[in-house]
Amino acid sequence: MTPEQVQLVQESWEKVVPISEQAAELFYGRLFELDPSLKPLFSGDIKEQGRKLMKIITLVVRGLQRFEQLKLHVWQLGRRHTVYKVEPHHYQTVATALLWTLEQGLQSAFTPEVKAAWVEAYTIIAGVMQDGANSPYANQMD
Repeated sequence: MTPEQVQLVQESWEKVVPISEQAAELFYGRLFELDPSLKPLFSGDIKEQGRKLMKIITLVVRGLQRFEQLKLHVWQLGRRHTVYKVEPHHYQTVATALLWTLEQGLQSAFTPEVKAAWVEAYTIIAGVMQDGANSPYANQMD
């Protein structure tokens, strides 16, 4: 990612942080609309899951400038997601739901440049997660 893309992602995410609870609701609503078969993967409290999602996105987004230091944690997150039965094609559904959620939350601030920066960031992050998921021991918890 370019420094400008990192800045766009970080600045746009900081606008979402104050509405993170609503953003999580929008995200999961859209995710389950796009692929209802994903709903059974979330057996716990969806509000709590939403808080966890927002927390991890915040952590990664704020750390994009030093992503190499976070890379192992993102890789391990991908490993853990195989235990939760996440499959490779789910990453695209998540991307679609995330971009839609950002568009809803940011409205006019979700410019083509911001969207392109988010696509780049998600592609990198999801790639690292999928590398973790594809590791020989991915079905075991750390």
